[in-house]
Amino acid sequence: MEINKETCVNCGLCITKCPVSAIVRDAAKQVLIDFDECVECGVCQRLRVCPTDSLYQQELTWPRTIRSIMSDVLTIAEESQISGRGTEEMKTNEVTGRFKKGWIGIAIELGRPGVATRMYDVEKIAMAVAKENVEFEKENPITSMMSDTATGKFKDELLNEKVLSAIIEFGVREEKAPVILQILKEVAPALDTVFSLDICSKVAGDGVIPHVKIVEEDGMWMSPNGKVNIGLGRPLVREE
Repeated sequence: MEINKETCVNCGLCITKCPVSAIVRDAAKQVLIDFDECVECGVCQRLRVCPTDSLYQQELTWPRTIRSIMSDVLTIAEESQISGRGTEEMKTNEVTGRFKKGWIGIAIELGRPGVATRMYDVEKIAMAVAKENVEFEKENPITSMMSDTATGKFKDELLNEKVLSAIIEFGVREEKAPVILQILKEVAPALDTVFSLDICSKVAGDGVIPHVKIVEEDGMWMSPNGKVNIGLGRPLVREE
């Protein structure tokens, strides 16, 4: 996003609307956008607070385009044709059948509005969990940003790009889930952002939810406001 300085009156109404505080005043009290901090979410322009309509979306080129893909909810990800961060994650597992019996679905979301994340922090987690031979979700745009999915290494030109949030998604066998949780604890102090852990599994015939036991045994706090897919969607994948 950029500001047309020929029409901008430096009123500053847009400053408080930026979710990453990228709109600032310089020493001369001129309003400007810190290009390195801007995540191209488009919020400042969509709110239409500028009285002279001076905010405009410049043409984005690679690698800056990933800022828009991961930050602007109106941007469609090429991999999944889904808006937002480009993946339906675990929320439609009864339809997609991504995570089957005996498997745990894991998604790690780095950054949030107001915090954001640099891609080098996303790489740190991806490379840490990749050592356990996880299979990254192919339809997730984050996976396409890797130069090597076997190691979790990202394309070098993307590492300093800043986005509102980014989701790493993969599945592991139940027995490997505790190892992944331990890895996340070990890598967390090296990150300059926040992350949340999404975890899911298929409910067993006796009503036991496998991932709940795993998380509880690990001593992690688990939010009570989880989502339950009750099978109303038409399954595209059936298990024997």
